[in-house]
Amino acid sequence: MTKPNIILITADHIRHDALACNGNEFVQTPNLDRLAKSGITFSNSFTPNPICVPARASITTGNYPHKCTGFKTNSGRIKDGQPLIAQHFADAGFCTYAIGKLHYVPYSPPGKPRLLHGFQQAEITEEGRILKQFDPHGLQKELEDYHDYLYDVGWGGYERAHGVGNNDVHPAPSPLPEEHYVDSWVAMRSIHYIKKHLEDEGKSPFFMWTSFPKPHSPYDPPEPYHRLYDARKIPQPLGNVEMLEEKSPILRLMRANKAWELFPPQGVQLARAYYFGMITFQDKMIGKILDFLEEEGLRENTIIIYTGDHGDLLGDFGCFYKGNFLNGSVKVPFIISAPGLIPPGQIRSELVGLQDVLPTLSGLTETPLNQNVDGIDLSEVLTNGRAGREFYVSQCGHSPWQSYMLCDGRWKYIYSEANGFEELYDLKTDPDELCNLAFEGKMKSEVTSLPSGEAKEWRSLLISWCKENGDIGMLDGD
Repeated sequence: MTKPNIILITADHIRHDALACNGNEFVQTPNLDRLAKSGITFSNSFTPNPICVPARASITTGNYPHKCTGFKTNSGRIKDGQPLIAQHFADAGFCTYAIGKLHYVPYSPPGKPRLLHGFQQAEITEEGRILKQFDPHGLQKELEDYHDYLYDVGWGGYERAHGVGNNDVHPAPSPLPEEHYVDSWVAMRSIHYIKKHLEDEGKSPFFMWTSFPKPHSPYDPPEPYHRLYDARKIPQPLGNVEMLEEKSPILRLMRANKAWELFPPQGVQLARAYYFGMITFQDKMIGKILDFLEEEGLRENTIIIYTGDHGDLLGDFGCFYKGNFLNGSVKVPFIISAPGLIPPGQIRSELVGLQDVLPTLSGLTETPLNQNVDGIDLSEVLTNGRAGREFYVSQCGHSPWQSYMLCDGRWKYIYSEANGFEELYDLKTDPDELCNLAFEGKMKSEVTSLPSGEAKEWRSLLISWCKENGDIGMLDGD
């Protein structure tokens, strides 16, 4: 029997609450909504590390970042001997393709074979990182496929002509027309490779990673998507700057270093409007892929997962970016659509994460992994009654800024190595994480659902997890 095709669709900086199918009442995501209706969405889906490279390493290997890279920041490379999602499916007889932003490090220098990590064919865009590393003056165009494409169509050098850098939060409409915008290119090349696969490979299945670089900053949707949402009418960010006193020291440091206090409120709202404009444009591109699959009669035999590496605070508590464990940063969408394999139209509350992608796809395609991984096969949870996780752990950074999150769905505990700072939130009564119950004795005596009602019990549980999983970040409870 022919194996189903697989398309793994990822977005960068995509908040869990940024999609209509996840409860957002003003953003337009009709194509992701129809994908969700054809499958399952998860209400408690997290990244194991709210930073790009380690999060993507977990997708690739099925393991926690400290195991597969040894790092919890953007500096790590995948260790030898780790399972690779593309290699796994290539070994199982799939043709493997990667389109878009992979963000694997190190990058291949000019004149050297591209590091494909198991993909047989890849077309990439790394938001200029390869250019900066090997060609800081921009004299070579062939280092990244998307930039090569822009030169070929007469738009070379225009992607950043608005003057806003990759990690700047200042909103600015893209100088590129929508047909040459980066997410459009990713969708176009994904469809191209599916067409080519049908022509060249016959009935063999394919695994494709379609990796959209947006809605990562700069917040620069193409015309007319920068006008789609009125900045004066969209919801305000969560919390306020004064609440940072009860949040991780990392957030306060980031706010000071990035000078976000100089960003006026109307600028924050415009950045949010542009962010959602990019999401709606990306949704349109996903719709093109879904439409093509349906036109070619492939949709019923194609498993699709949609998720992201991490979110973006997007002005919550006066901050932007990722690298922390507030919901805007650590929660990501997670949609599985597998016609005939998983009953559609469900919203599930199990605790899931990016390390579950590989074992779940392995289970759905009946291609067993040859080594154990940290992730779990969600198809077993969804169809065979396998128990899910008791709690989910996420990790980030190195000393002195190393931090951890432990969440059981209702309670979220955060430990920051800097000064041993702790946070505890009751997500049932405080879903926006406005009140840190562990701050200066705020723990209320009436809270009885916690083990012994104390944050220290959560700390002890986290320490046990670190020891059991070979993470030396927390050696004791002092």
